[in-house]
Amino acid sequence: MPEEVVHHHISKQYEQELEDIRHRVLVMGGVVEAQVADAVKSLLENDVSLAEEVIANDYKVNSMEVEIDEKCTQILARRQPAARDLRLVLAVIKMIADLERIGDEARRIARLAIDLTTRYPRKNQLSELDQLAAQAKLMLHEALDAFARMDVDLAIKIVEEDKSVDREYESIVRQQITYMMEDPRNIPIALDVMWSARSLERIGDRSCNICEYLIFYVKGKDVRHISLEQLEKRVKE
Repeated sequence: MPEEVVHHHISKQYEQELEDIRHRVLVMGGVVEAQVADAVKSLLENDVSLAEEVIANDYKVNSMEVEIDEKCTQILARRQPAARDLRLVLAVIKMIADLERIGDEARRIARLAIDLTTRYPRKNQLSELDQLAAQAKLMLHEALDAFARMDVDLAIKIVEEDKSVDREYESIVRQQITYMMEDPRNIPIALDVMWSARSLERIGDRSCNICEYLIFYVKGKDVRHISLEQLEKRVKE
């Protein structure tokens, strides 16, 4: 069940400021989701104009990160938050950094899509990439949904899903190595496919990071750099 995290402060304005940064994270997350979806579509459908659009729109994600970071800095300076409020501000600062980097991965995929237009991969080279992209996009969407609802259980589920993404990524790498060994002329294409898969795998990792920051905010426990089993145990303590 989602955690109950509604709090009331003496200052109504302070409460609105905290809610504002939460809302801004979700808006930024929506923009990043769209960037990732468009980047993947441009790659799978050989759409150069869409890829160029993703690259051109990257500034929006960067601007949002700067704006939210500035809002958080103002809250820290003027409100001197403590306990749960402080954890929220810190979690938001970390989340937007990961969202910005997910935006960078989307831009990287778009650039690879443009690079592949002159030597487009065969369909079976993209079939597994399509599956990996679907998993990475779902993880990002669910991570943002978990943050919107402050749902720790969903956050843990997303961290578990990362194992599947890692397996899919490793499978794609092995597949592309096979293509390269079969014919050296496949090397440039295979490398671009591998780099695209790497960006998708990183999107999954950063979605997990967002979940870890959510758990830190709600539970007050740092669950970074530990195993899934340790994470589940620490959350229940």
